Amino acid sequence: MSTAVIVFAKAPVPGLAKTRLAPVLGTAGAAALAERMLRHALAQATAAGVGPVELCATPDAGHPALQAAAAQHGATLAAQGSGDLGQRMHRALARSLAAHGRALLIGTDAPGLDAAVLRQAAQALQDHDAVFVPALDGGYVLVGQRRADARCFDGMAWSHARVMDDTRERLRAAGVRWAELAPVADIDEPADLVHLPPGWRTDVEAWWPAGSGADVSRLDRILRGPDGGAGDAVRPLA
Repeated sequence: MSTAVIVFAKAPVPGLAKTRLAPVLGTAGAAALAERMLRHALAQATAAGVGPVELCATPDAGHPALQAAAAQHGATLAAQGSGDLGQRMHRALARSLAAHGRALLIGTDAPGLDAAVLRQAAQALQDHDAVFVPALDGGYVLVGQRRADARCFDGMAWSHARVMDDTRERLRAAGVRWAELAPVADIDEPADLVHLPPGWRTDVEAWWPAGSGADVSRLDRILRGPDGGAGDAVRPLA
Protein backbone atom coordinates (compact mmCIF):
# COMPACT_ATOMS: atom_id res chain seq x y z
CA MET A 1 0.00 0.00 0.00
CA SER A 2 1.49 3.31 -1.05
CA THR A 3 1.85 6.39 1.12
CA ALA A 4 1.37 9.68 -0.69
CA VAL A 5 3.60 12.58 0.33
CA ILE A 6 2.17 16.09 0.14
CA VAL A 7 4.64 18.98 0.24
CA PHE A 8 2.99 22.20 1.43
CA ALA A 9 4.76 25.31 0.16
CA LYS A 10 4.46 28.99 -0.60
CA ALA A 11 5.63 30.32 -3.94
CA PRO A 12 9.24 31.54 -3.41
CA VAL A 13 8.35 35.16 -4.09
CA PRO A 14 10.25 38.03 -2.40
CA GLY A 15 8.00 39.55 0.23
CA LEU A 16 5.83 36.42 0.46
CA ALA A 17 8.16 33.55 1.35
CA LYS A 18 10.10 33.33 4.64
CA THR A 19 9.36 36.96 5.51
CA ARG A 20 10.57 36.58 9.11
CA LEU A 21 14.06 35.93 7.72
CA ALA A 22 14.07 39.10 5.62
CA PRO A 23 15.70 41.30 8.32
CA VAL A 24 18.81 39.12 8.01
CA LEU A 25 18.63 37.75 4.47
CA GLY A 26 16.76 40.52 2.66
CA THR A 27 13.54 39.73 0.85
CA ALA A 28 15.36 38.33 -2.19
CA GLY A 29 17.66 36.21 -0.02
CA ALA A 30 14.72 34.88 1.99
CA ALA A 31 12.95 33.90 -1.23
CA ALA A 32 16.11 32.23 -2.55
CA LEU A 33 16.39 30.17 0.62
CA ALA A 34 12.68 29.30 0.37
CA GLU A 35 13.23 27.96 -3.13
CA ARG A 36 16.21 25.89 -2.03
CA MET A 37 14.20 24.46 0.87
CA LEU A 38 11.32 23.69 -1.51
CA ARG A 39 13.58 21.74 -3.85
CA HIS A 40 15.20 19.94 -0.92
CA ALA A 41 11.82 18.87 0.47
CA LEU A 42 10.70 17.57 -2.92
CA ALA A 43 13.98 15.72 -3.40
CA GLN A 44 13.63 14.00 -0.02
CA ALA A 45 9.97 13.16 -0.66
CA THR A 46 10.91 11.57 -3.97
CA ALA A 47 13.93 9.76 -2.54
CA ALA A 48 11.82 8.25 0.24
CA GLY A 49 10.12 6.11 -2.40
CA VAL A 50 6.99 5.50 -0.31
CA GLY A 51 4.47 6.73 -2.88
CA PRO A 52 3.49 9.58 -5.20
CA VAL A 53 4.52 13.13 -4.38
CA GLU A 54 2.29 16.19 -4.65
CA LEU A 55 3.42 19.80 -4.38
CA CYS A 56 0.49 21.69 -2.85
CA ALA A 57 1.13 25.41 -3.18
CA THR A 58 -0.18 28.80 -2.14
CA PRO A 59 -1.35 31.36 -3.18
CA ASP A 60 -1.70 29.36 -6.41
CA ALA A 61 0.20 26.78 -8.40
CA GLY A 62 1.10 29.02 -11.31
CA HIS A 63 4.49 30.37 -10.23
CA PRO A 64 7.27 29.21 -12.61
CA ALA A 65 9.51 28.11 -9.74
CA LEU A 66 6.76 25.82 -8.44
CA GLN A 67 6.12 24.37 -11.87
CA ALA A 68 9.82 23.80 -12.49
CA ALA A 69 10.39 22.17 -9.10
CA ALA A 70 7.40 19.87 -9.51
CA ALA A 71 8.51 18.85 -12.99
CA GLN A 72 12.09 18.23 -11.86
CA HIS A 73 10.99 15.80 -9.16
CA GLY A 74 8.04 14.19 -10.93
CA ALA A 75 5.51 15.65 -8.52
CA THR A 76 1.95 16.59 -9.31
CA LEU A 77 1.05 20.22 -8.64
CA ALA A 78 -2.07 21.48 -6.87
CA ALA A 79 -3.24 24.67 -5.19
CA GLN A 80 -3.96 24.72 -1.45
CA GLY A 81 -7.11 26.75 -1.97
CA SER A 82 -8.85 28.91 0.61
CA GLY A 83 -9.20 28.61 4.37
CA ASP A 84 -6.89 28.67 7.35
CA LEU A 85 -3.89 26.38 7.62
CA GLY A 86 -5.83 23.60 9.30
CA GLN A 87 -8.59 23.64 6.71
CA ARG A 88 -6.08 23.53 3.88
CA MET A 89 -4.09 20.68 5.42
CA HIS A 90 -7.21 18.62 6.10
CA ARG A 91 -8.50 19.16 2.57
CA ALA A 92 -5.17 18.10 1.03
CA LEU A 93 -4.93 14.99 3.20
CA ALA A 94 -8.55 14.01 2.55
CA ARG A 95 -8.06 14.36 -1.20
CA SER A 96 -4.92 12.25 -1.11
CA LEU A 97 -6.40 9.60 1.16
CA ALA A 98 -9.30 9.16 -1.23
CA ALA A 99 -6.80 7.76 -3.72
CA HIS A 100 -4.11 6.23 -1.48
CA GLY A 101 -4.10 4.15 1.66
CA ARG A 102 -1.96 6.55 3.68
CA ALA A 103 -0.72 10.11 3.36
CA LEU A 104 2.01 12.29 4.84
CA LEU A 105 1.99 16.08 4.74
CA ILE A 106 5.17 18.08 5.25
CA GLY A 107 6.25 21.67 4.91
CA THR A 108 9.50 22.93 3.46
CA ASP A 109 10.92 24.58 6.60
CA ALA A 110 12.75 21.59 8.10
CA PRO A 111 15.84 20.47 6.15
CA GLY A 112 16.39 17.70 8.71
CA LEU A 113 13.20 16.02 7.54
CA ASP A 114 14.94 13.65 5.16
CA ALA A 115 13.98 10.57 3.17
CA ALA A 116 14.79 8.22 6.05
CA VAL A 117 12.42 10.08 8.38
CA LEU A 118 9.68 9.98 5.76
CA ARG A 119 10.10 6.23 5.43
CA GLN A 120 9.87 5.86 9.22
CA ALA A 121 6.69 7.94 9.22
CA ALA A 122 5.13 5.83 6.48
CA GLN A 123 6.04 2.69 8.42
CA ALA A 124 4.44 4.09 11.58
CA LEU A 125 1.11 4.41 9.78
CA GLN A 126 0.93 0.64 9.42
CA ASP A 127 -0.21 0.36 13.04
CA HIS A 128 -1.14 3.91 14.06
CA ASP A 129 -3.96 6.20 12.99
CA ALA A 130 -1.63 9.18 12.71
CA VAL A 131 2.03 10.12 12.88
CA PHE A 132 3.80 13.37 13.71
CA VAL A 133 7.30 14.77 13.66
CA PRO A 134 7.40 17.54 16.27
CA ALA A 135 9.41 20.71 15.73
CA LEU A 136 11.85 21.99 18.33
CA ASP A 137 9.81 25.20 18.60
CA GLY A 138 6.66 23.42 19.78
CA GLY A 139 4.89 22.90 16.47
CA TYR A 140 5.23 20.00 14.09
CA VAL A 141 6.80 19.55 10.65
CA LEU A 142 5.04 16.36 9.53
CA VAL A 143 1.56 14.96 9.99
CA GLY A 144 0.43 11.68 8.52
CA GLN A 145 -2.94 9.93 8.55
CA ARG A 146 -4.46 6.75 7.22
CA ARG A 147 -8.01 8.08 7.53
CA ALA A 148 -9.03 11.68 6.95
CA ASP A 149 -9.72 13.19 10.38
CA ALA A 150 -10.26 16.91 10.89
CA ARG A 151 -10.25 16.84 14.68
CA CYS A 152 -6.63 17.92 15.03
CA PHE A 153 -7.10 20.76 12.53
CA ASP A 154 -10.54 22.33 13.05
CA GLY A 155 -10.43 25.60 14.97
CA MET A 156 -6.77 25.15 15.89
CA ALA A 157 -4.66 28.19 16.71
CA TRP A 158 -1.43 28.03 14.72
CA SER A 159 2.07 29.54 14.90
CA HIS A 160 2.62 29.34 18.65
CA ALA A 161 4.75 27.20 20.96
CA ARG A 162 1.95 24.84 22.09
CA VAL A 163 0.67 23.62 18.73
CA MET A 164 1.99 20.09 19.27
CA ASP A 165 0.80 20.04 22.89
CA ASP A 166 -2.67 21.18 21.85
CA THR A 167 -2.70 18.55 19.12
CA ARG A 168 -1.78 15.82 21.61
CA GLU A 169 -4.67 16.87 23.86
CA ARG A 170 -7.10 16.62 20.95
CA LEU A 171 -5.74 13.23 19.88
CA ARG A 172 -6.08 11.82 23.41
CA ALA A 173 -9.63 13.14 23.75
CA ALA A 174 -10.58 11.57 20.42
CA GLY A 175 -8.97 8.21 21.20
CA VAL A 176 -6.63 8.46 18.22
CA ARG A 177 -3.58 6.19 18.24
CA TRP A 178 -0.61 8.18 17.03
CA ALA A 179 3.15 7.87 16.78
CA GLU A 180 5.76 10.58 17.21
CA LEU A 181 9.22 10.50 15.70
CA ALA A 182 12.23 12.46 16.96
CA PRO A 183 11.79 16.25 16.80
CA VAL A 184 13.70 18.32 14.27
CA ALA A 185 14.43 22.01 13.82
CA ASP A 186 12.50 24.18 11.44
CA ILE A 187 13.76 27.43 9.95
CA ASP A 188 11.36 30.26 10.76
CA GLU A 189 13.29 32.97 12.61
CA PRO A 190 16.80 34.40 12.06
CA ALA A 191 18.18 32.49 15.07
CA ASP A 192 17.00 29.24 13.46
CA LEU A 193 19.49 29.66 10.63
CA VAL A 194 22.09 27.98 12.82
CA HIS A 195 20.21 24.75 12.00
CA LEU A 196 20.87 25.00 8.27
CA PRO A 197 22.74 21.96 6.96
CA PRO A 198 26.49 22.64 6.87
CA GLY A 199 26.67 22.32 3.11
CA TRP A 200 24.20 25.18 2.73
CA ARG A 201 26.24 27.75 4.61
CA THR A 202 29.85 27.34 3.57
CA ASP A 203 29.95 30.64 1.71
CA VAL A 204 27.58 33.25 3.09
CA GLU A 205 28.78 36.01 0.79
CA ALA A 206 28.13 33.89 -2.29
CA TRP A 207 24.60 33.12 -1.15
CA TRP A 208 23.73 36.69 -0.20
CA PRO A 209 26.02 39.09 -2.06
CA ALA A 210 26.33 42.83 -1.50
CA GLY A 211 23.20 44.64 -2.62
CA SER A 212 20.87 41.76 -1.76
CA GLY A 213 19.61 43.47 1.38
CA ALA A 214 21.14 40.83 3.61
CA ASP A 215 22.78 41.70 6.93
CA VAL A 216 25.80 39.51 6.23
CA SER A 217 27.65 40.28 9.47
CA ARG A 218 24.59 39.39 11.57
CA LEU A 219 24.04 36.26 9.51
CA ASP A 220 27.64 35.23 10.02
CA ARG A 221 27.26 35.62 13.80
CA ILE A 222 24.11 33.47 13.77
CA LEU A 223 25.74 30.72 11.73
CA ARG A 224 28.72 30.64 14.07
CA GLY A 225 26.38 29.86 16.94
CA PRO A 226 26.20 31.23 20.48
CA ASP A 227 29.63 29.84 21.40
CA GLY A 228 31.30 31.82 18.63
CA GLY A 229 32.34 28.66 16.82
CA ALA A 230 30.76 26.76 13.98
CA GLY A 231 27.02 26.49 14.13
CA ASP A 232 27.40 22.73 13.65
CA ALA A 233 28.46 22.49 17.29
CA VAL A 234 25.00 23.60 18.39
CA ARG A 235 22.87 21.10 16.43
CA PRO A 236 24.12 19.71 13.15
CA LEU A 237 21.68 18.66 10.48
CA ALA A 238 23.08 16.47 7.73
